[in-house]
Order: sequence, then structure tokens, then C-alpha cells
Amino acid sequence: MTSTIGATAPKTIERDVRPFGFRDKLGYMFGDFGNDFSFILQSTFFMLFYTNVVGIHPAHVGTLLLVARIFDAFTDVIIGIIVDRLPSSRAGYKFKRWVKWIAIPVAIASALMYMSFVADFDSYGAKVAWMTATYFLWGSFFYGLVNIPYGSMASVISSNPDDRAHLSAWRSTGGNLANIVISSVLPLIVYVSNEAGVSVLSGQRMMWSAIVCSVLAVICYAALYLLVEERVVENQDIPKEKVGLSKMLGTVLSNRALLGLIVAALLLLLAFMYVGGMIGYLFLEYFRDGRLQSPASFAALVPSLVLIVLAPWLAKKFGKAEVGITATFIGGVIFLTAYFLKIENAAVWIAFYAVAMFCVNVFNFLVWAFITDVIDHQEVQTGHRDDGTVYAVYSWARKLGQAIAGFLIGASLSWVGFNSETAAQGQAQTEEAINGVYFLANVIPGVGLILVSLAILFLYPLKRKVVAKNVAILASRRDGVEV
Repeated sequence: MTSTIGATAPKTIERDVRPFGFRDKLGYMFGDFGNDFSFILQSTFFMLFYTNVVGIHPAHVGTLLLVARIFDAFTDVIIGIIVDRLPSSRAGYKFKRWVKWIAIPVAIASALMYMSFVADFDSYGAKVAWMTATYFLWGSFFYGLVNIPYGSMASVISSNPDDRAHLSAWRSTGGNLANIVISSVLPLIVYVSNEAGVSVLSGQRMMWSAIVCSVLAVICYAALYLLVEERVVENQDIPKEKVGLSKMLGTVLSNRALLGLIVAALLLLLAFMYVGGMIGYLFLEYFRDGRLQSPASFAALVPSLVLIVLAPWLAKKFGKAEVGITATFIGGVIFLTAYFLKIENAAVWIAFYAVAMFCVNVFNFLVWAFITDVIDHQEVQTGHRDDGTVYAVYSWARKLGQAIAGFLIGASLSWVGFNSETAAQGQAQTEEAINGVYFLANVIPGVGLILVSLAILFLYPLKRKVVAKNVAILASRRDGVEV
């Protein structure tokens, strides 16, 4: 039969370079390692720093996160379009060069968000202004300039779906390694006990920890640039068709696979980032020891390192979407069970949390291969890859999920009676607020994960058989055969 849209001539070809291998997987892992030295740091400590150290009302921090992500609807797509339309470098690179250009600026912007001297500003408005300016500089500008090319890069490192599943697993491993450092090691450094014996976040320690994370991020970005090779490139023998912005965005936004993945990603990030942002409050207020966040994060993250091998095997045997549906549903049920049991022993709750997060990470280790499948689907349907634009729209959806999570953390903390002034003074919260924190840390992520499972099941069309069909169509086109 004939393809839906698109010419027989191949739009892309594979460069004659070294074969895909361990070097590419290791380099791509370092990319997310570098990204998450700022991204996970922000999702874990940004709100805590500004509520408990600087003294900003949680609803104001949450509002900033939501407004910034709405703004990103424009900046991310613009970045994606620029990445797609800018000609490749003389060396043939379309995406790697952005990592080289932006690595240092994004690291500096990240560190600026945690300057401890902001707490000494006399004006509340000045504190809010610093928080807003530095967050926009990092999240809405520099982070997008490095993350969108990095995420798009996976689709050109290899055209083989099994290779891409491995890249997704290695990328998630890099993110988990950064998460282990930030969520398991940093709590032992940044939390201290004040004179009243209350566990508090140290502004000075937080600032220096953020600076160290920024330095490590730059080192990781350098490893990504040196180790990864781009193989799938535009066919220079075919004149590039001029496609208007409105038509290009129209085809991207009409991609049902992308829209289904956007809904699932938004819900996943809402659940994942919500529990990540709430866990610090849970251990500080409900279990009364912020340092417990360290063993909890360790228990949740270290076992998932086996997924670097297990996740690609599961994807190959059962299909990425099928595995994601099952894992996220189980994770949601575990969180809801923990709430209804009203666990008071921290070790028992950590055990529930570890199992639930392992389920979440099964999906997280494969999610980046989902987007490469969507990019392939875009080429099958339209004849254009639009890697950067597709990834930019998807990236914005993930950031919107993060923002909604941040907004909900701020709004829901206020709703249950959490007082930032009390926290900044190192005093304990009311019993009502403490119980409310436990409810929020379990029910919101539990419901969110079940909704992720349902979204993949009913809205995302790229199940195992469809992905295999798309790969065959594109392979035939590159061989000069219309299918």
C-alpha cells in the first residue's frame, strides 16, 4: 500500500560514521546527568528554599512556576523551530552544538536561584523580584536552549527503535544518578537542627551545594558533546521544502500520538514532581526529620538502576506503551494504599515509596523512546521530521506538568494550613497542617499515576505493532522503495 503523505525519495539518510555503541549510550547518559543537576535541584529544593529560607509565601512561589510555564509555551516552541530551521554545522551536527554553546550559561543561571543573601533583603518585593528573574533566566531561556536540542538528539543518534530504547534507559539512568546525588546526598548537607532542635534548611549550605551542582553539570555536558555521534541527517541531495510556520505547527499539533503523549507526560510530571516537591515537607513536618529524605530517596532511586538493562528488555518483549500502562497503574495504587493505611513509621512509608517509585521509573526509563517514536510517526504522516519542534511541544507539556505541580504544592500547602513564616522561624506546624501534608504527599501522586495509565491506554496510539510498522515504512523510504 502507499504511505499517507510524503515522497518516495528519502528525506533523511544515515551518515557513514562509527557504529552505534556503548560510547553513545554513555554520552547520552551524561546529558541528562547534567540536565538534572539543575532540573531535579529546582524541583526538590526551589520552593523549600524560597518558603523556608527566604520567607516567600508558598502560593507566590507556586504562581511563579505556573506563569513561567505558560510563558514557555511560546519560548520552547520558538527554540524548537530555530533548532529545526538552522542549517547543520560543517561537521554535520544539528543538535550537539547547542550543548557546547549553552552549558556554562545554564549552569550559572541555576546557581543564581539559590543565593543565600536574598534572605537578607529588607523588601519582600525585592525577594520576589530576585526569585522571579533568576527562575525565568534559568527555566524559560537557558534550560530550553540546552534541553530541547539534547532531547531531539536521540532521534538522530540511531534509527533503530531498540537502540533508542537503550538511549532512553541510559538517559534516565543519568537522571537517576543526579537525583541520587541531589535527593540522597544533599539532604545530609543542607538540613541542620536549630537551637530549638527543629530540622531546618540552611541557606548558606544550599547556596554552595547549588554552585557545586552547576560545576558538575558543565562537566557532564562536556562528556555528552565528546561521546555522542549524530547519524541520521537531512538528505542534502533533495532541496529542502519551505514549510510555513503555521502549516508546520498545524501538522505537529494534529499528531494524535504527540497529543496523547502530551496528556500522559503532563499527568506524569504533575504526579512525579508533586511528590518530589512535597517529600521534603513530609519528612520535615510529618516525620519531623528532614534528613530522612536521604534514605528515602536512596531507596527509591538505587534499585531502579537495574532498569538500564531491564527496561529495554521489557520494551522489546511487551512494547513501551504496554509496559508504561501497567507500571504507572501499580505505582498509583501503592501511593493510595499508603494514604489509607496512615503510616506513622517512617521506615514503613519509605518501603511503600520505594516500590511505587520503582514503578514510576519503569515508565521514566522508556519515556524518551516514546518521543522518538512520535517523531518517526510525524515523518511517516507528513514527510517532515520536525525533531526540534515536536520535542519542544512535548518538553513544554512536561514543564507545564512541573509548573502545575509547583502551583498545586504552594496552593495545597496553604489550603491545609502550612505557614511559611512559622517555617522560616524554625517552629513546628499545626497538627492539622501536618496531617494535611501526609494526605497531599500520597493522594495527589497516586491519583495522578492512575490517570497516566489511562491516558496511555486510551489516547496514545503508538502501541507495539504500530511502532514496528512505522519503522518499516521509514526504512523502506531510505532504501528508495515506496510502501
